[in-house]
Amino acid sequence: MSLVGEERKREILELINDAGKVRTNDLVSRLSVSSETIRRYLEELEEENRLKRVYGGAVKITLAHEEPPHTKREVLRAEEKKRIGCAAAGLVQDRDVIVIDDGSTSLQMIPFLIYKQQLTIITNSVSGLNMLIDYQNKELFDGDVFFVGGKIDPRHYRSSGTIAEKIMADFYVNKAFITIDGMLPAQGITSFDADRAVLARRFMQNSDASIVLTDSSKLGNGTLHKIADWNEIDMVVCEKPHPAEWKTALAADGVEWVVAE
Repeated sequence: MSLVGEERKREILELINDAGKVRTNDLVSRLSVSSETIRRYLEELEEENRLKRVYGGAVKITLAHEEPPHTKREVLRAEEKKRIGCAAAGLVQDRDVIVIDDGSTSLQMIPFLIYKQQLTIITNSVSGLNMLIDYQNKELFDGDVFFVGGKIDPRHYRSSGTIAEKIMADFYVNKAFITIDGMLPAQGITSFDADRAVLARRFMQNSDASIVLTDSSKLGNGTLHKIADWNEIDMVVCEKPHPAEWKTALAADGVEWVVAE
């Protein structure tokens, strides 16, 4: 590696330390090099355990392998999540029975569902439940709402655990809207939390269609607990196209990818 190359890599590390992440396109413009050169720098820095590559760039390595709290998640990438939520709500038809999990992305669906007719919505999200009750009291939503109770996780405003799974076992829905913490071809979709992964799997098993909602920061990441393989997913809604190298695997498993404009 040349001296100039080492200086560029050092600048990349300084940027990622300050912002927590970097984007390949931004680095191309800032450092006046090709995207291939940037990818090589990122690969080398990842091999040195200095950063973690993700789709479109890289993120700062952290030793905390846990899910951010709900209050932090709901403000991260808020505009992207709103677009995804709007696109996902467009997949819901009048009189559908759907389950919406506790993810900050899937909760963005709710404001776009209020004028749908005769919906039945099942959720394990305390925040989602409160939103739906508020819309019902304001006569903006005329559907039915069921809460999947169980052990309450106050940090993430959700229920989970064996009781929640047993309750969900008695429901069957048209569409399950699931959020994730990671997605990789070899691992499928994953979660930071074991109980959340188990409940999400139950949501999918008891649904005619399983729809994953994710912003692009989750692409290329793997977390500890498996939710499902790609062949168990019907559709992914994301604000960006899938990585080009995923095309063959997605097609083989019959996964439709919807880009939220």
